[in-house]
Amino acid sequence: MLATPELIREAPQWSRLGELLPRWREVPLYRNRLPSPETLSADTCVRQSFARWPFVTKRELREDFPRNFLPSDEALESLLAEELVELEHTSGTSEERTPVLFRRGWWDKQEECVLRLNGFIARVLEEHPEARRATITTPVCNERSCPTVWRSQAQRTFGRTLFVNLARIPFILADAELARMAVEIADWSPQFLDVDPVHGVRFALYCEEHGLRFPSLRFVLCSYEFVSVVHRRILERVFGVPVFNLYGSTETGHLLMEDERGNLKPSHETAFLEVVEPDARNLGELVVTTLTNDLMPLVRYRIGDLVERRELPYATTYLLHGRSRDALRRRDGRLVTTWDVDQCFTGVAGVAHYQLRQWTDGDCSLRFVPDHAGPGTEALNLLTARLEALLQPPGQLQIEARALLPPEYSGKFRLTGPA
Repeated sequence: MLATPELIREAPQWSRLGELLPRWREVPLYRNRLPSPETLSADTCVRQSFARWPFVTKRELREDFPRNFLPSDEALESLLAEELVELEHTSGTSEERTPVLFRRGWWDKQEECVLRLNGFIARVLEEHPEARRATITTPVCNERSCPTVWRSQAQRTFGRTLFVNLARIPFILADAELARMAVEIADWSPQFLDVDPVHGVRFALYCEEHGLRFPSLRFVLCSYEFVSVVHRRILERVFGVPVFNLYGSTETGHLLMEDERGNLKPSHETAFLEVVEPDARNLGELVVTTLTNDLMPLVRYRIGDLVERRELPYATTYLLHGRSRDALRRRDGRLVTTWDVDQCFTGVAGVAHYQLRQWTDGDCSLRFVPDHAGPGTEALNLLTARLEALLQPPGQLQIEARALLPPEYSGKFRLTGPA
């Protein structure tokens, strides 16, 4: 049987791992946690050695940072003073914030590599080598933005990127603030928007209400958290350009890119992906090994997200199911993921954003922010029937429309999860 193009692309990853494993053994974090070294010349030896490496979590990344990664003769303070590295922190979605270290320029380089997995985006970047973006996401205090301090547009402009919003909760933005954002984006004339889905939807609805369009836009990039079918519908409707999902994390960089057909394609050049403890539908927790961040390599890192690996005849793609901590359970014990819940909203108009919570007794409540007048009676009945069939709650599903839904402490929004 002939090897598929996808297998041909995956094969060099084992050779790359064989080159990197000896180096990673010298990283302080891994030095005392690994089995004894062995010959790594053949692929089989690499696979056996790699499978014996223990999983890594955020806790290990935080402990004794940066000494858990840097050699004894390198000081973080000196590297920062010489502007050789960047120090960022995770948002703290599921636990306390985690420091992340990488060389200057690494983030942009690996991002462009992943973006070009999408043919449409690759053509836009070829047409506009200096493509500008406007970023609308949860502001966090780092080198580029901070929600607690007002910053001018010049202070929020970094190269070809303009960070637009200054508030953590998009639903409470006043029209004057949204107007300021729209003016800045119009003046900036970006080729694409880089948005957190919820922040992007709030801005999109304002633009729709005031008849605003941005002629320079070629596509919208959704990242930072799970993008729902309700978010995608509004972004496509208002901006009139393709909406693509880009998946990754601050710790790992970008990992998966949605192509023109809606498939999430892995970036073999930047990361090695595993799905551990898969169930009957090949759904399991994603484990990531980064291949290009030499300062802080992550080996078999449990990222905390559930994915479904789909091996097709000529490609391997992934389906994002959301964070493992946000999954629910039916009465029969079956796992219900954020993606499972989100599919119930397909074709149901009138919802801009939602939050579904499950109580310990199995009862569920749904709160949603309306899109304009909200869903009609027929649409709401259809949505209710779908959710109750999926979740099998002991009682009737409680549904309530809200003007706003608050984010988590991290500033991100959880679509599903235990109450």
